[in-house]
This record gives sequence, structure tokens and C-alpha cells, in this order.
Amino acid sequence: MFGSRKRPIFLSLAVASALVLLAGDIAWSRAGGGSSSGSRGSRTYSAPAPTNTAPGATAPMERSMTQPARPNAAPGAPGMAQNRPGGMFGGFGGVMGGLAAGFLGAGLLGMLFGNGFMSGLGGFASMLGLLLQIGIVAFLGMFLWRMWQNRRRPAPAMASGPQVDPHHADPHRGDGMMQRQGLGGGLGGGLGGLGGGMSGGYGAATAAAAPERADEVGIGPADYDAFERLLGDVQTAYSTEDLAKLRTLVSPEMLSYFSEQFAENAGRGVINKVSDVKLEQGDLAEAWREGDAEYATVAMRFSLVDKTVDRATERLVSGGDTRETVTEVWTFRRPRGGNWMLSAIQQAQ
Repeated sequence: MFGSRKRPIFLSLAVASALVLLAGDIAWSRAGGGSSSGSRGSRTYSAPAPTNTAPGATAPMERSMTQPARPNAAPGAPGMAQNRPGGMFGGFGGVMGGLAAGFLGAGLLGMLFGNGFMSGLGGFASMLGLLLQIGIVAFLGMFLWRMWQNRRRPAPAMASGPQVDPHHADPHRGDGMMQRQGLGGGLGGGLGGLGGGMSGGYGAATAAAAPERADEVGIGPADYDAFERLLGDVQTAYSTEDLAKLRTLVSPEMLSYFSEQFAENAGRGVINKVSDVKLEQGDLAEAWREGDAEYATVAMRFSLVDKTVDRATERLVSGGDTRETVTEVWTFRRPRGGNWMLSAIQQAQ
């Protein structure tokens, strides 16, 4: 009887454990594993600009070694802080502030020690002195309050924004939509590939209207070739768990995340296999500089064969041989004049 009652519980636990294990296997399929992680420099926690490839929202960063920036003070706050340096009379300054503070201080000291401005008189005179002090303090308080209110009147707001010099307009702004024109069609093999795995590439910019984006770096055909090549190389190295190769392709932060995923997969006795990666379309979202580093965030839609198999028996655990198409937003980073490396992967929602 006891055993029959426990059997459903054990079966439920077994099913739940299997689902958790399967979910873990699926989570670490392909590089990035369907999560959003890495660093975009100072823009890590800012949403990338939408593109034709990823017109919707991009998933926020779930994991990053970059710490969120402290919220900036509201415009005008520093000036107000300077105009009101601590204390009730800090904002008035000058002679009036000193005079008011002197009167108030004298009155308080007089009341504390039983003396006032008319401490030489006793009895009724002392009471009159106290009333006189209270009246003076009240009068000064009203006067200073009105002065403070007048100084608090808001100044006309001035619209702020980036200043654009029409004589030095960025020739690369707005030309980021580099759309692939199909395998073997359109512009053909205009921007390189990966020897059959990723034939074709980013084609020329189309005349279709694309969301406005900023290219502060000047991304060109050679850069798009590098992005496409990295897409295939990273997936291939991830599939073979080649950390030495990945070290030359991704940032140290991304390498640490991939290493953790490899260790988790090894603990489960599985390995992820990615093959036949083909870029379908890619758009530049934004490119910018931070010090000596350059960043480029690119939305990419690509297809691939993605599956997870048992390490020992090659038995299929998840996925399959059917091609699937995914859209992700990859951010690349390089030292100025150096080679691009993968710095972050985010999921397009």
C-alpha cells in the first residue's frame, strides 16, 4: 500500500528531472544558446536600434560583466545644487543670509539660556523681549520665504540634442542596411563567404527605407565580410568545442560563457552539433567608438542545422537534421585598426 502511494510521486520526479535535463540540453544549442549575454561597452544595457532584419525589440542583456551605469542627474540638477548649498539659508547667501542667521541664532540662544535681546530687564520686559524676538524672526522668515519662492521660478527649458554640422555630415549614416540578395542571385558572391557553408553574403544597400541608424565608424564591405565569416567560424568552433580557436574569435567574456556551457554539456554527457550555417540577411544597427575601441552591432538572420547528441553513442537528444532559421543581434568589437571579435549575442524578439 505504501509503495503504491509513492510510485506516482517517484514517476513525477523522474519526468520532471528528464524535462529539466532536456531543457538544459536545448538551452546550450548553438553559440549563444538562445540567451542574451556579453558586452556592448557603454551601450550594454541600451537597446540596439531596430533594423529591417530585426524590426522588433531586442532582448535585454541577461548576463554581462559590464556593470550598469549609475543614473545621471537630471539636467540642471548640478546648477540647482550649487545655488542651494546645504542649510536653510544656503541659497540666499550674502548679507541677508548672515543677518538672518545671526538673528535666529541670537534668539535661540536667548531662549535656551533664559535670556534674549532684552536680558537686562526682568519680568514684563523679558516677556516683551521674547515677543519682540518672535516677531522679528517671523518677519524675517516671511521675507526670506518670498525671496526663496521667487528664486525657484523655473527658467525656460532649452531643447538639447546632438549638434550636427551640415558641412561634416557622416557619409555612412543611413547606409547600414546591407541586405542579402539570395544564394547565387542578385549581386552574386559580392562580399565573400565561407566556402559553400555561407555562400553569398551581405549584398549592396537596397533602396528600401530602413530605420535611421548611426555609423560612427564607417563600416564597409570588408567589415561585412568579417562579420559573416565570424558567424560561421564561431558556430563551427562552438560545435567542436575548440576553445583555442574561439579564443581568436570572441572576447574573453564570451569565451568564459562558452567554456561554462561546454562544461555543463559535458556533465550531462551531450555535445552540441551545428552545421551548414547560411546567412540569409544582415543589417547594421549601429557602430560607434569608445576610446581606442570600435563597436558594431549587426542584426543577422541565418539558417543552420542544430542538434544535441549523446557524446558516447551519437544518439539524438534534441534538435534534428531539419534546418531552422533564427534571428540574433551580434555585437563585434575591435581595437582601432585591429580584427573584429564577437563581444555579445542578443536574441531578437
